[in-house]
Amino acid sequence: MKKVLFILGELNDDDIDWMITTGHREELTAGTVLIQEGKPIDALYILLDGVLSVSVSVLGGKEIARLSSGEVVGEMSFIDSSPPSATVKAVTKGLVLSLPRRQLSDKLDRDVGFAYRFHRAIAVLLSQRLRGTVSLLGYGENLQIATNGSYQIRDPILSHNMDIASARFDWLLRRLREG
Repeated sequence: MKKVLFILGELNDDDIDWMITTGHREELTAGTVLIQEGKPIDALYILLDGVLSVSVSVLGGKEIARLSSGEVVGEMSFIDSSPPSATVKAVTKGLVLSLPRRQLSDKLDRDVGFAYRFHRAIAVLLSQRLRGTVSLLGYGENLQIATNGSYQIRDPILSHNMDIASARFDWLLRRLREG
């Protein structure tokens, strides 16, 4: 499941419109390092198209994950202001929506409704990621990982939000591919 759906399911249409007008559409070429482990980043990224590789130096630069359309990267560093714990590099040609830290922080400071929805969305995303990790370790019942690594959500409210979020993601893609 696309992780951005957790965010788009919590935000409203005006929030998404703000993201599109404020964010920057960035085209990536294969080999582009989007995030370097240990080096501060100034944006949160939504992968719209392409494949990204995630690697960590503690494992000798070994790839620990492959990300595809709909993934969110840089959210942990945005929330806790710590440098990234992994390197994220484009494997293929790709397209990302880059949300600059300063503009996103300003929006969160002045729009309490957006701040609530955004932080709840990030909390849900990180919670589901943690549940997925716990499930991979053989625990947990609220979330199952399918054999292809996608999430299957059992919570009916989250499941309903995912339907709305999927339509919003399609809308976001259409608008950004046109621009």
